[in-house]
Amino acid sequence: MDRFRTALQLYKDQQSQPGTRAQASKAAGGQTLSPPIVYTRTRSLNISRSVLRQRRVMAAYDGGPFVDAFKILRTQVMQRLRENNWNVLGVTSPGHGEGKTLTAVNLSVSLAMETAQTVLLVDANLRHPSVHEVFGLDECPGLADYLLDNQPLEDLLVHPGIGHFVLLPGGRAVSNSTEILTSPKMLALVEELKHRYPSRIVIFDLPPLLHTADVLAFAPYTDALLLVVEEGKTTAEEVQRALSLVKNSRPVLGTVLNKAGHSAATPASMKQLLSL
Repeated sequence: MDRFRTALQLYKDQQSQPGTRAQASKAAGGQTLSPPIVYTRTRSLNISRSVLRQRRVMAAYDGGPFVDAFKILRTQVMQRLRENNWNVLGVTSPGHGEGKTLTAVNLSVSLAMETAQTVLLVDANLRHPSVHEVFGLDECPGLADYLLDNQPLEDLLVHPGIGHFVLLPGGRAVSNSTEILTSPKMLALVEELKHRYPSRIVIFDLPPLLHTADVLAFAPYTDALLLVVEEGKTTAEEVQRALSLVKNSRPVLGTVLNKAGHSAATPASMKQLLSL
């Protein structure tokens, strides 16, 4: 765990030096954004508690270390967002299989269980969309279908019966994900989602940083990033590489250390530690 803290501290030291953080524009130069999107209906589902528990979604648990960990994470994240008047957060990781999607889901659910805000989770991992699987859903249309096939956004949103939480699935997998995520239509969607409701938090589940250019291309359209790493799998070198890639793009709120200090009493995949 110490090696992750060292890597994060190096990143913070770099960020504190003058001129190290470039201010990225919220709109791509020369691109004309589409008119605001209007949607009025959302598909509601009744996902059983047993399905949510099987997939480790915190809404299925009454309490315990798993739930407490995400409530702590929620509090820390909300403090940083409110301090800076931010409401768009990207969740990523250095590599594959480090728990970023489940972390994005449970952070979103935890935030949505408060009454102060609504939460929209967008599956922006367009090469390998998987957020719908966490809720036990079969492949369903989503973001890619909106961007490529002009399907109405209101037909794609899903309310899984949890608090003030709405999901926009990724839809079908696409290969040219970097270009799609920075298209004028996508940038218009981000602006719409960010500004339509003042109390809304928008969380993007993004691909791994070290395997595609998607996060580097899309990060300027978020307010901040959250980095998920796995104890015993992610190396300090990978953390440093990931942080160095985004240091001039967007601030990193901190790292979520997944599977930290697990024991027989608490499943490893349910342990979370945020270092801010």
